[in-house]
Amino acid sequence: MRFHPFLMLALMPAFLLVSCANDECCSAPGHDHAAHDGHDHAAADDYHTTGNCAMEFTAADSARREAKYAEPGVKMVELSNGYRVFTQTVGENPDVKILTLHGGPACTHEYMTAISNVLPEGQGYEVILYDQLGSYYSDQPTEDIWTIDRWCEEVEEVRQALGLDASNFYLLGNSWGGILGMEYALRYQNNLNGLIVCNMVTSIPEYAAYNEEVLRPQMDPEILAKLVAYEEAGDIQNEEFLQLVNDHFYAKHICRLEEWPEAITGSFERLNYKLYDLMQGPSEFRVGGRLIDWDITDRLGEITVPTLMVGAEHDTMDPDKMTKQATLVANGRSLHCYNGSHLCMWDDQEAFMGGVTNFIEDVEAGRPLR
Repeated sequence: MRFHPFLMLALMPAFLLVSCANDECCSAPGHDHAAHDGHDHAAADDYHTTGNCAMEFTAADSARREAKYAEPGVKMVELSNGYRVFTQTVGENPDVKILTLHGGPACTHEYMTAISNVLPEGQGYEVILYDQLGSYYSDQPTEDIWTIDRWCEEVEEVRQALGLDASNFYLLGNSWGGILGMEYALRYQNNLNGLIVCNMVTSIPEYAAYNEEVLRPQMDPEILAKLVAYEEAGDIQNEEFLQLVNDHFYAKHICRLEEWPEAITGSFERLNYKLYDLMQGPSEFRVGGRLIDWDITDRLGEITVPTLMVGAEHDTMDPDKMTKQATLVANGRSLHCYNGSHLCMWDDQEAFMGGVTNFIEDVEAGRPLR
């Protein structure tokens, strides 16, 4: 069975990720969360109520994490709340430093290596990979701290810890990372040299409507009827449901590569499903969670920093909306990846990397974006 869970719209079986409800061992700031494997928490709490979305790690997980921390360029940034987040810098450039924001919430930086594999070597840019708090390689709070405001403050603390400023700081976010990037810009754009929003519209209600009104009708009616039946029965972890979603949706709209690289599959396998579900909801087909009403369309004009809006022809997001968003910010440009989907940095890499490079080069040279 070929099954790929994915960042923004995952349907990962919930039993793969078990809450760690022992406050003494897991909640204290600065605790070594890599070492708390082996606990028995059969009576896990309801994270929808408590906000306790902490992952529990096996010995193999702990070993993977420790090996990652030993890699070149890794820095664990300690936040003001005492928790630590993972960062890894690839390349060195005093003028162009790109901090990447992965999707989810609560995917990992690993699928963003498409960018760190290309831009440092090809363009000489510095790329910083980063696992947001609650993601696999960062610490695992058990308390309910999951708000956009807090995530924005986290990004700001990471910026300060890494010495990024308006002379060199580019923020690149994909999917949920695009939400976070735009929200950060609304608060701290004076610290930015450029903003790159990839595969994320400015309204969750519009995103859900595009799924309902455009993408669903494109599916085979018999396949769609089966998916809806499983969904209405609440049986979205059924193996047939997952296989149908994989074959008829993921392969078309998430990543169109024939074989997905381990950087993608591994990243999504290590998604913190509980935190994802809390914020985004459990299903691609029925968006829910705390982000359900998020919409900043009317505020885009407040973003004055140079901004690139990246959309893709086969995306889960409406590419026409991405193009329009570039006209709503004060100083924007759009990039349309005609052969790409939600992960166009992988399946339309030449167009994506070329468009991002052109944007950065024009910003650095002071050339107009429109």
